Amino acid sequence: MSLDIARCPLALSCGLPTYLPNLPRVVGGEDVRANSCPWQVSLQYSSYGQWRHTCGGSLTGQNWVLTAAHYISSSRTYSVVLGQHCLATHEPSSLAVKVSKLVVQKDWNSNQLSEGNDIALLKLANPIALTDKIQLSCLPPTGAILPNNYICYVTGWGRLQSNRALPDILQQGELLAVDSATCSQPGWWGSTVKTNMICAGGDDVISSCNGDSGGPLNCQAANGQWQVHGVVGFGSSLGCNYDHKPSVFTRVSNYIERINSVRTGPAPCPPGPALALAP
Repeated sequence: MSLDIARCPLALSCGLPTYLPNLPRVVGGEDVRANSCPWQVSLQYSSYGQWRHTCGGSLTGQNWVLTAAHYISSSRTYSVVLGQHCLATHEPSSLAVKVSKLVVQKDWNSNQLSEGNDIALLKLANPIALTDKIQLSCLPPTGAILPNNYICYVTGWGRLQSNRALPDILQQGELLAVDSATCSQPGWWGSTVKTNMICAGGDDVISSCNGDSGGPLNCQAANGQWQVHGVVGFGSSLGCNYDHKPSVFTRVSNYIERINSVRTGPAPCPPGPALALAP
């Protein structure tokens, strides 16, 4: 597939950051190398004249952001902050854009979280220009399934420990994918987990947590391209990191056709190879 260079002038392809991430062996995580996840956004809402971080998201088109449905409310005014590393400081490379439209997955039911479909698209008020610090995410091919123990990384500004403060600096944590056969066993998530979800983690060390919701589960393909395979959904009510209760993500590959049908305006960069994943 040829690439429209005019549409993706700096990234040359989606999912290939200018600033390479640091990937050693979020709760139990570490600071992300600045701007190495350039599709990560902070979704913020207006409260008494101030903008507050509520959850994460991924820039999937020059005027579209992918996030979780459970943090979206039609009563709130939202803004998306792009190109930001530390939320506590002003960074010249960052950009805040108002959200003009909320598109929640039609089968989403906030009273039935275990049924899945926890995914939403946010349309930005105007298309943004890509830079070396603001780039597009890649989505996986339709129907792609992560192998068991495949290494991925969750990123976000969520709590570092249950019931603790949110960090200022974007965090990352390594999570191993847990296949559906394992994750749906009694003692794990059982019937709570559906095939439209991804489980990752569950070793009581690293997990997503409050404030990470909507953010990406980043998995690298064999060609080096990063793909957003999951949208942070939920975890155990017992805490953010709990043995045999991995973080649960909405499986993006289950919704590719829906995403493409909703999205208008500038399209994302081409998807990566059909699950030619890195070892």
